[in-house]
Amino acid sequence: MASADALTDVSTAFAPFQFWTPKRRRWYSILAGLAVVWGGYNAVAGWRDRHAFLINATESLPYWAFLIERGRVPGKGQLVSFDPPRTPLVLRHFGRRPPMFNKYVWGVGGDSVTRVNRTFFVNGVKVAVAKPVSRLGEPLALGPVGKIPIGCMFVGTPHKDGFDSRYAQIGWICRNRVIGTATPIL
Repeated sequence: MASADALTDVSTAFAPFQFWTPKRRRWYSILAGLAVVWGGYNAVAGWRDRHAFLINATESLPYWAFLIERGRVPGKGQLVSFDPPRTPLVLRHFGRRPPMFNKYVWGVGGDSVTRVNRTFFVNGVKVAVAKPVSRLGEPLALGPVGKIPIGCMFVGTPHKDGFDSRYAQIGWICRNRVIGTATPIL
């Protein structure tokens, strides 16, 4: 049979394990939970700051939903998301705060844009034909031609009603207007 002194020796030997009392376990669990929530929030907030979703409300592209990666500058052939210029025609159709546009990058800084009648070419390759009036009957001025400035792009869509760089109301899209790249998801 064990003596009382032996039981005292055993209880003092396990004294470090008494640190984790039920009350302390509860508080450390709450603190650990808060740390996980805070870390998760920061991860989601960081992702949210670099990404956005865009629903396409026009027929100019065959996709209706995009994932936007902010801060990335697209290359030729990629989709770019940008803030359209606040021209009278854009403001008339979209209001004071027009939504971001998504278009293909057809030409980049240093490329040459030419026009024969209303047909646009980038480095000699036909990319678009400009209409004289919008589908609502408003006159459309022809977009810029010449060497694309460094840091700018000639953007467009293959759709006949695409509203893009072939028109002066959009023109070159420079880096200060670029939001990021767009990836079609639906």
